[in-house]
Amino acid sequence: MKLFFASDLHGSQDATEKVLEHYRRSGAEHLVILGDVLNHGPRNPVPGSYNPPKVAELLNAYKQEIIAVRGNCDSEVDQMLLEFPMMSDYAWVMLPTGQRLFLTHGHLYNSDKRPPLKQGDVLAHGHTHIPVAEWQGEQIIFNPGSITFPRNEFAASFGLLEDNRLSVQTFDGDVLASIEL
Repeated sequence: MKLFFASDLHGSQDATEKVLEHYRRSGAEHLVILGDVLNHGPRNPVPGSYNPPKVAELLNAYKQEIIAVRGNCDSEVDQMLLEFPMMSDYAWVMLPTGQRLFLTHGHLYNSDKRPPLKQGDVLAHGHTHIPVAEWQGEQIIFNPGSITFPRNEFAASFGLLEDNRLSVQTFDGDVLASIEL
């Protein structure tokens, strides 16, 4: 199983095009979007290429391949533009290793406020815009960072699950964080 993770697109057309280009090249089976898809949110500046209708159009072309959850900037109005469901606060993915992958944005569930997880499960979230792939207690915490508004001087990044390894990578190919399942 190969999954491609993106979070916090915030309506940026340029960021979305870059994500989709790398997603296609990755050969991943699914594009996992961890929220904040179309809206920039009141705490963020408007991205230079802010174009939510175009972002929706670009993503809708991959609607059969997308697994998405709602972020704190996503609304029912956003869902009206998208042809794939993205209003759930979380989703579960069962991994071939027997571990569970809990997908959420991070504003409701995160490393400090975890859902009921078993030892070895993975909590995957965005929201903080900071890349993470590490054990924290009995679970793995995974955050692909942000495409549009990376923080703490990190480069724009995405995540991959491939060959039982979770990694966060920049668009230049640098690995920011990586962990074996």
